Amino acid sequence: MKWITRERPKIDRIACPWLIQNFVDKEAEFIYVPKEQVFEKATEQHAIPYDLPGAEYTHYGNQCTFDYIIKKHALTDPALLQMAQIIRGADTDSFHLAPQAAGLWAISAGLSYNYKNDQEMLAIGMKLYDALYSWAKYVQSERHTWNPQG
Repeated sequence: MKWITRERPKIDRIACPWLIQNFVDKEAEFIYVPKEQVFEKATEQHAIPYDLPGAEYTHYGNQCTFDYIIKKHALTDPALLQMAQIIRGADTDSFHLAPQAAGLWAISAGLSYNYKNDQEMLAIGMKLYDALYSWAKYVQSERHTWNPQG
């Protein structure tokens, strides 16, 4: 299936493709267009619009699109639920929700600054979310213990 959203993705518009491709639709394709063209191009290309007002897959209340996908597709992996809190915090400027949220926002903003091609940014962002998932699933209890004094 094709999925479409507005260009110049940051937090949710990269996290959602990662979630969709890994847990909903392995063959998913992602399209970025100017925001005023999303619904027109969605119709033309038989694509599902996401992460913008008027789309089914979007923010609801204080939840972001990543949260909606988890709920809609009944995903229950605890690592995804933890990621959702981090992503929600970063995407809604609610850094108090998770200590990692501000760092995720900083990395995402820097990624957007460094890469002007949305597909290239998506490819790199997918690797970042792979790493965040691995941290949440396997190594979050690991601590950095090196002590230069010791």
